[in-house]
Amino acid sequence: MNIVLIGYMASGKSKIGIELSKKLNYTFKDLDHVIEKGEKKSISEIFRDSGELYFRKKEKEYLESLIKDSTSSVISLGGGTPCYFDTMDSLLANTSLKTVYLNVSIPVLVNRLNNEKSKRPLISHIKTDDLLAEFIGKHLFERASFYNKSEVKINANGKVKDIVEDLILQLF
Repeated sequence: MNIVLIGYMASGKSKIGIELSKKLNYTFKDLDHVIEKGEKKSISEIFRDSGELYFRKKEKEYLESLIKDSTSSVISLGGGTPCYFDTMDSLLANTSLKTVYLNVSIPVLVNRLNNEKSKRPLISHIKTDDLLAEFIGKHLFERASFYNKSEVKINANGKVKDIVEDLILQLF
């Protein structure tokens, strides 16, 4: 079985994914890293040079091949990945994987994202915490219907170790 981690940027998909994969003796795969390696550019460079639509098409292609070629893996998706094309429905239809939504509150996301704006093309232009909270709130509202389709939903506001333990209990 593969485990696919879904959630907003800074929800802990990579950190939790790495720890979960260690506990389960699974392989960890980060979709953004796979894309960067395949395209030989950072996500920011892809957005800047080719635009979001190009990125989303490539993201879907890389995800499809990643899932096809993976067994016993924890796969971390980008925050927008499940919201484009038919990606979420395809994930749910695949019986060889479980989808997990890492749900994080807006104040925690603002705190986590504050020092990462330059690495995040979608929020790099936002200047204040209030504007960032508003942006995240609107985004989460738009994405909630996709995220909430996940088979497992977990509160990911806490410590990685505790979240991983809760997740293992819910998955097995």
